[in-house]
Amino acid sequence: MRRDSLKADSIVKKSGQLPGAILPGHRIVAFYGNIRAKGMGILGREPKEQMLAKFRKVQKEWQDADPSLPIQPALHSVTITAQAAAGKDGKYRLMNSKSTIDETIQWAKDNNCIVFLDVQVGLSDLEHELHKLEPWLKDPIVHMGIDPEFAMQTKGVRPGKKIGTYDAKDVNYAINFLARIVSENKLPPKVLTVHRFTQGMITNYKNIKLDPRVQVVMHMDGWGNPTLKKDSYKAYVEKQPVQYTGFKLFYEYDPRPAPHHMMTPKEVLAELNPKPLYIQYQ
Repeated sequence: MRRDSLKADSIVKKSGQLPGAILPGHRIVAFYGNIRAKGMGILGREPKEQMLAKFRKVQKEWQDADPSLPIQPALHSVTITAQAAAGKDGKYRLMNSKSTIDETIQWAKDNNCIVFLDVQVGLSDLEHELHKLEPWLKDPIVHMGIDPEFAMQTKGVRPGKKIGTYDAKDVNYAINFLARIVSENKLPPKVLTVHRFTQGMITNYKNIKLDPRVQVVMHMDGWGNPTLKKDSYKAYVEKQPVQYTGFKLFYEYDPRPAPHHMMTPKEVLAELNPKPLYIQYQ
């Protein structure tokens, strides 16, 4: 059993590895954003074929950096997005159209990828948002991400004014929601990514209850120079372990200002402990 990520075999020892589980036997490498929005990340910033060619090159870099783990490519799509405008119900979030979600999933299927549908709830909450994605989550290649940065209910302000937060009970709600879908539809385990780059974004992490039907990735998604990113990973991911770990790389923001640079796969694997099993590019 590999130990590239925190507590990678804890559930295996307790309940047995479920068939079709992606982790820890693969490293997921994802391109993040929205296919309709250039400003949200690499997924929509460049023309489709140019983006996919870049993505294949990145996958090869990771495979070369660690030949022992096969790469599972993923498209991580921001699907329910925090907004600056309140909207009709005052909840400051907007869901992608069915056609956008369907097209993103088709891109993934055409390129041997899995898909993450990412949720930014604004002044809403997971209980009112996640059920909207259930039709797509019944597909075995579709997984989910939740982003505390834009969960503003406890802050009482619109997204972007402060950094939001989730408690363990919110993460547990998402885990239980996905676990039910897995059982009802006889699916392989789902992967749930939870974004984090500050102490306050996740509270009471020790109360997160793991379930073998859902593989939880605590994902360090802050941007900046390599030293800052490594310190954040150590403080909020390594020192507060949940299950698996993730790390984000920013094409636009990490290299600023010079001489800062975006870390290479070899740097990430050499300098982070545990070695993350989920890698995301924005």
